[in-house]
Amino acid sequence: MPLSADDLSAVWLTLQLAGLTTVLLLVLATPLAWWLARTPSRWRVPIGAVVALPLVLPPTVLGFYLLVTLGPNGPGGQFTQWLGLGTLPFTFAGLLLGSLIYSLPFAVQPIQHAFEAMGPRPWEVAATLRARPLDAFFTVALPLARPGFVTAAILTFAHTVGEFGMVLMMGGNIPGQTRVVSTQIYGHVEALEYAQAHWLAGGMVVFSFVVLLGLGLLKRGSVRVAP
Repeated sequence: MPLSADDLSAVWLTLQLAGLTTVLLLVLATPLAWWLARTPSRWRVPIGAVVALPLVLPPTVLGFYLLVTLGPNGPGGQFTQWLGLGTLPFTFAGLLLGSLIYSLPFAVQPIQHAFEAMGPRPWEVAATLRARPLDAFFTVALPLARPGFVTAAILTFAHTVGEFGMVLMMGGNIPGQTRVVSTQIYGHVEALEYAQAHWLAGGMVVFSFVVLLGLGLLKRGSVRVAP
């Protein structure tokens, strides 16, 4: 069998991590993207820059500071220990938290752009129909922003699957707990097990191509149906 039990375990853990990260970020990113798209506040640009930081920071830098902050001597680690939760680094929960932060801009930005692209007209129409802001958000904004949500979900899932630096810094490489596909490939290469590494790496190449192809087709379809 090309994939060992350890390989399959890493694949399953990767899918769990990517799935949970995607679902949670779609929930968390929506109000943040809405605020960034609509607010006139002077804090919009600084907060947008903070959200986008993972796009330019090396993953190891982000992972290092999370490790320090959430470690036993960091403020976050002392807080979680006070709550009786222990420390988060080198656990699946810590890995999930790191993934949420690392993939945040891939969820926020597509949704934000979708909200911005709607313009004020739908809200003016909703106001003339006496729709409350919350009702208009769920019945007008969310349906119109659907392509942005689809793009955000695909990018977040794919980006989480491809994590390496953040995973290694925050989760380590613990079998069955924090060992995902990227670190499993790294382990195979370190052990000079190139054949096993090829199977996983090749799967990642195919997965990445399918994601990019899907995004391209989605964008092409959106252009065709646009008025």
